[in-house]
Amino acid sequence: MLLEICANSYQSAKNAQQAGAHRIELCQELSVGGITPSNGLLKQVVENLQIPVFVLIRPRGGNFVYSDDEFEIMKHDIQLCKDLGCQGIVSGVLNSNFTIDHVRTKELVEISKPLAFTFHRAFDEVINPKEAIEQLVDLEVERVLTSGQETTAKQGLVLLKALHAIANNRITIIAGSGINADNALKFKEAGLKEIHASASTLIEQDNSMFSISLTYSDPQKIKAILDAI
Repeated sequence: MLLEICANSYQSAKNAQQAGAHRIELCQELSVGGITPSNGLLKQVVENLQIPVFVLIRPRGGNFVYSDDEFEIMKHDIQLCKDLGCQGIVSGVLNSNFTIDHVRTKELVEISKPLAFTFHRAFDEVINPKEAIEQLVDLEVERVLTSGQETTAKQGLVLLKALHAIANNRITIIAGSGINADNALKFKEAGLKEIHASASTLIEQDNSMFSISLTYSDPQKIKAILDAI
């Protein structure tokens, strides 16, 4: 089973590589579900680490319906990732009625080629997930990251199993949200091939003006998940 770590900083990416994770999804601002990482962070990770890098392309927090300007930013960011030598793109677009925006998602997939394309957790907002899987197959999406439309992937395991069966090796279902060493094996036993976790630890930092919380991917937690699977 493959373990992808959601890395929100250079330190988190280093920790994931050190611990033996198979891949990272690089992003920033996990407090809003993740947004596109800065150019500087991308360059630092790609030039100094060897772990495969998939990059979240999401111009802001909030919903997954984007203006024309936001969509142009997304396309420019994908090209930057290709130029830097990243291995994959994690993105996707919805319509305001919570269906997949076929036209824009297809355009992102085409621009991303030859990089692998993962449809991110916008999938957990679609109104008909089983139909949406077929649509993503048709759009040549290679992976979909989902919690099974529940708060945690453990709670969504029934739908994850159903989606995995529908996918039938045409698209990879990546289970994500709340995965840790205690429950990771459940997803392997369900037949899933990939899981996604932040495996993070909160570090409190105090100074004279602010109380700051920093979150890093924790090598020990990553190793524990790998041992479990």
